Amino acid sequence: MKRIVVMLLAASILFATAPSVSAKTIKIGTIAPTGSVWYEAIRDMAEAWTKASGGEIDFKIYAGGVAGDEPDLVRKMRIGQLHAAILTVEGLADIAPEVLAVQTSMTFASDEELEYVQEHMAPMLEAIMENRGFKVLNWGNVGWARFFAKKPVVSPEDLKPLRLFLWSADDAYIEAWKAAGYHPISLAATDMHTALQSGLVEAFATPPLAALSFQWFALAPHMTSIRWAPLPGATVITKSVWDSFPDDVKPALLAAAREAGEYLQREVRKLDDEAIEVMKKHGLVVHRVPPELVPQWERSTRAGSDKLIGSLVPPEAAAEVARLREEYRNLHRGQ
Repeated sequence: MKRIVVMLLAASILFATAPSVSAKTIKIGTIAPTGSVWYEAIRDMAEAWTKASGGEIDFKIYAGGVAGDEPDLVRKMRIGQLHAAILTVEGLADIAPEVLAVQTSMTFASDEELEYVQEHMAPMLEAIMENRGFKVLNWGNVGWARFFAKKPVVSPEDLKPLRLFLWSADDAYIEAWKAAGYHPISLAATDMHTALQSGLVEAFATPPLAALSFQWFALAPHMTSIRWAPLPGATVITKSVWDSFPDDVKPALLAAAREAGEYLQREVRKLDDEAIEVMKKHGLVVHRVPPELVPQWERSTRAGSDKLIGSLVPPEAAAEVARLREEYRNLHRGQ
């Protein structure tokens, strides 16, 4: 905890005392650690932007949570202390709660089904975010969240007694989990390691690649096999900074950003499976959910998710996700 506090204090002093920089020096934040696939994507995009702009655009990357948790990154973009960020749905929802409709748990049957819905939802979500002052540079997925715990979890009843991490959750989200019989603990992601060490948190849901990258799995070495929910992500920049770039350079910048997003999409899908194998070599135990227990997970999950529609998830967005999912299934029925 002391290390995290010192890091955040140093970052706050840095942002408070640093002189104002040109809008073409892009300060970009992420909670992803240096060396992770997400950091590499930012670095490659930064190099491409510098080249495309003839050296007129450079980057300062604040990785590993040094600029704060995702809500902090969004807040700092709004006040100009940061210009861009790579965010998961947790940060994106602070800009556009509509994106939460894509994260609904136990909703999608395959990667292809999820990608179809995301692709068709993207124009609507991008327009909403632009109206709220942000330009979406690319979309991607952080992976499929699985449950990790200090004890074996196979059924929902195994998970319910455990203190379950929720990422700086809204009150409505916390109450929905409680109503479904769980024991949620709301924290910043930057506090997770300490919370696991102290026992404040006993379980969490995150993609395997994230569990490996942050080394959380070492403190919660039991993974439930079921793919609980997708974790969408995106790279965003403030619209004011984007609008400041020359129009003739923007297509190259956007192309480089989209290429970085496609790279992440490919790598995350591949690396998630590899991450499980790496973690297994270091003590992770994977607990398979038998087919007869899957309906229990679906019922338990839906009991909480339904309560969020209207209170946290805009009903129109939820309805559109459901429509697109059925559209995809009808198009591929029998295949």
